[in-house]
Amino acid sequence: SLKKLGTDYIDLYQTHWPDHHMRQEDTLEALTELVEQGKVRAIGCSNETSWGLMKNLWASEKHGLARFDSVQNNFSLINRRCESELAQVCRMEGVSLLPYSPLGGGVLTGKYQNGALPPGARFSEYLVSGGERQQRMARRFVNERTLETTARLSVIAADIGVSVTALAVAWSRQHDFVASTIIGATSVAQLEQSLQARDLILDAETLRRIDEIDTAIPNPMTEDGLRRL
Repeated sequence: SLKKLGTDYIDLYQTHWPDHHMRQEDTLEALTELVEQGKVRAIGCSNETSWGLMKNLWASEKHGLARFDSVQNNFSLINRRCESELAQVCRMEGVSLLPYSPLGGGVLTGKYQNGALPPGARFSEYLVSGGERQQRMARRFVNERTLETTARLSVIAADIGVSVTALAVAWSRQHDFVASTIIGATSVAQLEQSLQARDLILDAETLRRIDEIDTAIPNPMTEDGLRRL
């Protein structure tokens, strides 16, 4: 990996998906060796549960191994599960959340509203010609509840003079347990919309209105895939 990247070390090296049926110590020992060799500066995990993160932190402390500094999970205005248990773990244990998919797989841009399936969009392809697994994944993101949430958020965004994209990214960044938000773009226009959130701070009234939507439509995605771990 270092040769392919053309670098001497990796700043942050994260595991992608947990395996709760194996010893956490085995993974942590391998990662610790990379840290001690100077090949990796910090380690983290992705798609982890609160229990899994705490189990790893406990193993690191007990055995004197490198500890996870970050957890990269799905976190957006249509999937706010991280605000409960995982947020508490991050705050109390000094672990930073790196949210991915702050736009809910593109749903929060509004491009799937009113039954639209824009050509080239990932979930358009999944819903039209995808296999069973892809169809199931797409429906987690694109469903009646997520689309209604997006519609209501669009009203708030218009009221404060920003795009719903900027609103969603700004909201994702505006948490004390979040270190940085991971954005994705397939065009310059998409990137520019996300970057509008760079200096955007949502005031208390805007946050209150956003929370009202979450109260009315809790957990729009219904599940995020972690329940099968």
